[in-house]
Parts: sequence; structure tokens; C-alpha cells
Amino acid sequence: MIEIEKKYRLTSQQRDDVVQRLREVGAEFRGDEFEENTIYGGGGLKRESSVLRLRRVGDRALLTYKERLSETTAIKQYIEEETAVGDADAMDAILKTLGFTPALVYEKRRQTWVYRDTEIVIDELSFGLFMEIEGDEAQIYVVEQALGIEDLPADHATYPQLTNEHGLRVGDMIEARLR
Repeated sequence: MIEIEKKYRLTSQQRDDVVQRLREVGAEFRGDEFEENTIYGGGGLKRESSVLRLRRVGDRALLTYKERLSETTAIKQYIEEETAVGDADAMDAILKTLGFTPALVYEKRRQTWVYRDTEIVIDELSFGLFMEIEGDEAQIYVVEQALGIEDLPADHATYPQLTNEHGLRVGDMIEARLR
């Protein structure tokens, strides 16, 4: 599966404006979640372009492999394979047994909205506020116009890159936790 998204860094005021605009255009609010994301290193992963992530959300967990495709625009494209995991602790143990090691952990609060079959998420991390619009490229531009953010610059950094830059070293890992 190919994931197509565009990410933006937001100020608190921009976040409030975007949420207000989402309501005004009739976007459907899907809820708030708290996530803990663990990024693993090792194995055959290409550190600069691929990621293996175990995401814990409440009593659910997802294992995701993402590989960034080269792009020429602010819209990022990834090969993405994802599956639900019944037991996150067991999956962590399996990954470690296979030679993968936890390298980064970041936490975030996420609000999810849907507008015209496009997902819009607003994320709060310890190093800032972000919005991602995920859908096909044409729909991303439609959402930008509907929200009045056509001129908002895209942020090309991934959350793992930002965690590596802004997180704190704790043992062998870098962590960016919400406190």
C-alpha cells in the first residue's frame, strides 16, 4: 500500500484555527487518542528511508513497516505495511529476538478528522504541534483550500527524525515523551 501525506508544523493559534475551520466545513471528528510509538533499528532496515514501528494505543497495538519513496514535492509517499498486534509486549520480545532493538520512543496526542474521504490528524508531541493530511494528492490540495492553509509551509521531517533531534537519551534509546 502507498501512503500519501503532507505534514505541517503548527503554532497553538494555527491549531485552534484549523480545528475551527474543520468544524465549519463539516469535517467529521473521529476522536482523540494517546499513542506510544517505538521505532526499532537493526536487521535489514535502511535507517535513512525505512522504519519499523510498534504503536500502542490504549489496549490496541499496530506493527508498521514504512519505506519512504523519493519525492519531488512537499507531499510524501511511503510504502506502508501495517497489521494489528494482539500482544504488544510479545511483539516487542519477538522483534528483539530477531535482532531489532528499540532506538526511539515518542508519545503523542492525536485528534483525527475526516473530510471528503481524506484523513486530517492534529498531533501534539513534546517538540511541537503538527497536522498531517493523508489522501491522494488532489484531495490534499482540496483540503488545504477548504482549511485556508494553501500557504502554510510543509514540514519534511518525520517524527523519528524530530525525536532524534529533540529527544532525550535514556540508556540506549532516545525518548520524546509527553510529561
